[in-house]
Amino acid sequence: QVQLVESGGGLVQAGGSLRLSCAASGSFFSINRMGWYRQAPGKQRELVAAVTRDGSTEYRDSVKGRFTISRDSDKNTVYLQMNSLKPEDTAVYYCLAEGRADYWGQGTQVTVSS
Repeated sequence: QVQLVESGGGLVQAGGSLRLSCAASGSFFSINRMGWYRQAPGKQRELVAAVTRDGSTEYRDSVKGRFTISRDSDKNTVYLQMNSLKPEDTAVYYCLAEGRADYWGQGTQVTVSS
């Protein structure tokens, strides 16, 4: 079992920045990839960024150059630094840990005002 706790969401004006954190506990050795997903009202959940155990990263096109995913292996924590935020980034952001099973965090709201 893996438990994920997200933090760092909030309300920010367009152009601002936020940093999300996802702290993992439990059987972390089974996790191969961790990612951030988001879901806006009326839309499907979508991948924002992910990082694998070997450090490879991927981003959705709309956040490339603005968002950065990173991890602190000692703390079992993954971060999402979000810069130059836009109103269309408004969503609930979820952390996902993928391994033998998939584990989701509870989500954190990010609201970007225009």
